[in-house]
Amino acid sequence: MSSIFDVNSAVSRRNFVRLFGAGAAAAATLPNFSQSAFAQAAGQAAGRRGPGMAMGERPTMDPSVIVISSNENPLGPAPSALEAVAKAGPTGGRYDKYGVGPGVVKTLSEQFGLKPGYVQLYPGSGGPLDMALMSNISTEKGLVTADPSYEQGSRAAMKMKAPLKQVALNAKYEHDVKAMLAADPNAGAYYIVNPNNPTGTMTPKEDIIWLIDHKPKGSVVIVDEAYHHFSTHESIIDQVAADKDVIVLRTFSKIYGMAGVRAGFAIARPDLLAKFDTLSPSVSLRQAASVSLLAAAAAGASLRDPELVPLRRKINTDIRESTLEFLDKKGYKIVPGSQANMFMVDVKRPGREFSQLMMKEKIAIGRSWSAMPNYVRVTVGTKEEMDKFQVAFVKCMDIAPGATSASLHSEIYIPSELHRA
Repeated sequence: MSSIFDVNSAVSRRNFVRLFGAGAAAAATLPNFSQSAFAQAAGQAAGRRGPGMAMGERPTMDPSVIVISSNENPLGPAPSALEAVAKAGPTGGRYDKYGVGPGVVKTLSEQFGLKPGYVQLYPGSGGPLDMALMSNISTEKGLVTADPSYEQGSRAAMKMKAPLKQVALNAKYEHDVKAMLAADPNAGAYYIVNPNNPTGTMTPKEDIIWLIDHKPKGSVVIVDEAYHHFSTHESIIDQVAADKDVIVLRTFSKIYGMAGVRAGFAIARPDLLAKFDTLSPSVSLRQAASVSLLAAAAAGASLRDPELVPLRRKINTDIRESTLEFLDKKGYKIVPGSQANMFMVDVKRPGREFSQLMMKEKIAIGRSWSAMPNYVRVTVGTKEEMDKFQVAFVKCMDIAPGATSASLHSEIYIPSELHRA
């Protein structure tokens, strides 16, 4: 299988860390880490810089801007997580000799009835998602994703020069699993984001199981459950426990409020997790993407906090539904059925144009997708933030499409979960 990590591509350990964001993870968890160093690494990994920016620089954000563009949790880490970090801090001068990281893996394994070796801990879920994708696709084995969906899947396919098929969501904004299988009956991987990013909609578990049961032998179904905690639907992790060809990604960035702390999981059979290490013969992936002691402490405390998920799910649901009710009463068209901390709304013009209008009101909203160019994605913020969003949204919608586009900058920095630095 051809790989971007072949020896002749001269991928060094330093370049590997840039690609998977381990440097950014270290910066997020260790306050004295050079901010310019990890910004440079993240900028190179993302392959993009703002206009006129030198390598290593990043745009600054006016602190008065309300950022509801990155699918972050404004509540931040739970009090239980912060307490755990404070307790673990004094031991930060040593390696994890008390087994904090392995303890987190053990906790998650017990919660889902998984055997030892089925869980690996990483700094966030972005790195292992790339590993899951890239270890199962190639120039001969393609990738099938939904459209619209999270772009990391299509980016991985381009990196690997793998055939890519993007299949439209069905009328309920669910993954059309039968159409996905038909699009490439011999694909190496089928990527499902559940709830989906950007629509926030759920694909029924029985549909995913159908795909698992009917996919070609030797391929995998990769299920990204980054936002699953916001939904009351059942996870697909039990299919991992049943030894099916499934890889599940989970993160602490969303409901647990740890986007800057960086912790996440890859959950799969040991042989599928072992394939991650085939990407590079010269780099230990587990070493390159190791989780800091403080991040592990926060993750473990979060998992053991019985009130955290249901409380935050209710907070998010109440604010989201209140905002959607407001938009609906005003006659704005929304994508129905979101069960995540985001939703999509039709702004009746190119989404980027509208995002720029909102930035003039000091509200940063999410991006658009080519499959739905006139829709923008909005992250659910606090009640106060969403109240301000409503005022700005109505004001900007009252501006005729294209009326002020000539006066707006062609490039504008809006924070995104695609840029984790």
